[in-house]
Amino acid sequence: MAEVIGVRFKEVGKVYYFDPLNNKLRIGDKVIVETARGLECGEVAMANKEISDDELNHPLKPLVRIATPDDIRRVEENREKEKTAYKICEEKIAKHKLEMKLVNVEYTFDNNKIIFYFTADGRVDFRALVKDLASVFRTRIELRQIGVRDEAKMLGGLGICGRPFCCSCFMGEFQPVSIKMAKEQGLSLSPTKISGTCGRLMCCLKYEQEAYTDLIRHTPKVGAIVNTPEGRGLVVENNLIARTLKVKLDNAPADVGPKTFKVRQCKLIKDGYIKLDKKELEKLNGLE
Repeated sequence: MAEVIGVRFKEVGKVYYFDPLNNKLRIGDKVIVETARGLECGEVAMANKEISDDELNHPLKPLVRIATPDDIRRVEENREKEKTAYKICEEKIAKHKLEMKLVNVEYTFDNNKIIFYFTADGRVDFRALVKDLASVFRTRIELRQIGVRDEAKMLGGLGICGRPFCCSCFMGEFQPVSIKMAKEQGLSLSPTKISGTCGRLMCCLKYEQEAYTDLIRHTPKVGAIVNTPEGRGLVVENNLIARTLKVKLDNAPADVGPKTFKVRQCKLIKDGYIKLDKKELEKLNGLE
């Protein structure tokens, strides 16, 4: 067992474990720790806790110190420097006529490096831009290309539900989301209805997927052949939440529509399957 604290470096970011060195810390405390980027100021997101050695995937780095007023002041000064650096970088991008969009600028705590986050449709040759920025700031420069999901997480905003983005509120890491999830949940496959502001599939499709997977396992799918109290038929629609099936009976006249039965009233003979056809995949290309 090892005693650790969880430290977060961004408002809604991944939590990293550090050795507290016998210090008792509370959630919200500011601390200085050693990271791969050098010294960083983070916020305690998890107070002292003992975890098993199996949960540690790398050697624990120790806490350097609890942040002092001078440390907090330096962080605030860095935030102001970032605003200035953002404006300068935008001017340099325009000067070099690069097809890229600057998203955010981040100073490391010790000012040894400035990281510029940007989005672009493809690869960008920014070597001349890096030299130009280095001559202005006289420190190490890193340009990091990010995806549209990361951009949404950094900038924040409101989703189509009217609430702030999940990724910028509480999601530490992105979870994989697939078009198949939308299909299995019976949602409209219109890109405008299943994609978020970032233009990718909505992260919230993941939230109820386990429940839908369980319901699908115990519910005949569209295309299944079942026996009903009124005879054999083909499932043309199912309602997973209400646990009902619409069945086109084999013995019903052609002008009679399907009948609704409870799932428990039907016995499965041959199940159907959920698939995405080629046209649907082409229509939704690029959303995942």
